[in-house]
Amino acid sequence: MNRFSDTASASPLTNPLLMVMVLAAFTSVLNNSMVNVAIPTISTGLNVSPSLSGWVITAFSIVFATGVALYGRVSDSYSFRVTFLSALVIFGIGSLTCALAPSFGWLVAGRAIQAAGAAAIPSLAFGSVARLFAPGKRGVVFGTLSSAIGLGAATGPLIGGLGVSALGWRVLFYGTLSVIAVLFVAAWRFLPDLNAERERQPHRFARLDLPGGLLLALGAAALLFGVTAANHAGLTAPSAWGALAVSATLIGLFARRIRTAAHPFVPPALFTNLQFLSAAVIALLSQGAFIGGGLFLTPLLLINELGLTAFQTGLVVAPGAFAVALLAPTIGRLSDKFGPRTVLGISLSWLLLGVLFMSSFAVGASPWMVSIALVIASIGYAGVTSPAANAASKALSADIAGVGFGIYQLFFFMGAGTGAAVFGSVLSARQQSAAPAWNPFYDGGAATAAFSDAFLVACIAVLLAMVLLVGLGRSQPLAVEND
Repeated sequence: MNRFSDTASASPLTNPLLMVMVLAAFTSVLNNSMVNVAIPTISTGLNVSPSLSGWVITAFSIVFATGVALYGRVSDSYSFRVTFLSALVIFGIGSLTCALAPSFGWLVAGRAIQAAGAAAIPSLAFGSVARLFAPGKRGVVFGTLSSAIGLGAATGPLIGGLGVSALGWRVLFYGTLSVIAVLFVAAWRFLPDLNAERERQPHRFARLDLPGGLLLALGAAALLFGVTAANHAGLTAPSAWGALAVSATLIGLFARRIRTAAHPFVPPALFTNLQFLSAAVIALLSQGAFIGGGLFLTPLLLINELGLTAFQTGLVVAPGAFAVALLAPTIGRLSDKFGPRTVLGISLSWLLLGVLFMSSFAVGASPWMVSIALVIASIGYAGVTSPAANAASKALSADIAGVGFGIYQLFFFMGAGTGAAVFGSVLSARQQSAAPAWNPFYDGGAATAAFSDAFLVACIAVLLAMVLLVGLGRSQPLAVEND
């Protein structure tokens, strides 16, 4: 099952493996997006301050970023099926802990356990596509997975708002637990064992290079914690610069480890492959601009400045997320036909247009203008996710698809976390300065000028991603055998 399949169906309706992966991707995103709108209710119900309640999100993000690369490496050497099933069990235990949490500390712990299981889903889902589908057939499948992610983001705020209003916040975690139970049964029945021939190989544990993986995971976690602390307390706070210094040290040790270990966690050549590195950084920057910028800043704008409720905010955001869900499979197919670089160039232009429209005209106007800006940006974002993954897959052999996509997904999700911190810091600094907006096209009020500036900085991230398009197609595919 490690060889490419020429007959594997690209439709989840006729391919049980894809059905399981699509449902898993949808559930993992839904779990996070619906909890976001429940934070105010959780804060009141457990009697914690709004700033402290943010750890419900932060704890999940840090552990998720820590685990995503580790699962990818494990799936290269151990049973894909057992790894996925074990992750679902952990995800379920975390969901049950959250549902029954008697205090805020238990809830945060449950969210961390949830993330420790959910982190397996992106790297295993995308890695399985790279193993089972030949180049030229992957784009549409990546698009289908991206569509599930977009649908989870679109329906999460609506489901979360309705669930919390009707039955309270705990019902969200019971709902997640019930879906995980269905997923476990389906995965037990349909998932293949992609590493059956490696089960008898000696020294598999040594080949994992657990020390190298932990250095990378802890370095990523420290980086995410540091930029989050900088957003809340400023870069001069010991918690911020201390965490960033620790992160730099750990990542430096990781770089040394993979050059000296007999069986490195990831081949060093992966980080010098221009094709892979360009695709990964494009994903980081676009994810930062759209998720960390647009979808993080927009609720703050709508709720704090325009006075909308959480449910009304979900209605404003939903059309853009549905656009991602509808367009991603088609755009993935186009990336197979015309190549990822061409599709990414057009898509990043749309993303830039949407974010620039938000900065120039929407933030100082009515909610429907904000929704239009998000739809434009979402059209672009829908055209980035699957082509970027498709471009990254061209640099990976089947032997390193798991860890390769684990690293890619690490870049991808770090983009959202660091983007939210960076643009949040810009927003806070500009609000404190009370200065006119940087954007000469902005004609709104002083109250929303800082939002215009934050979205303008997000435009810079998109422009940098466009520059990196020159790196796609400039490297030979990386074929490294780790066994």
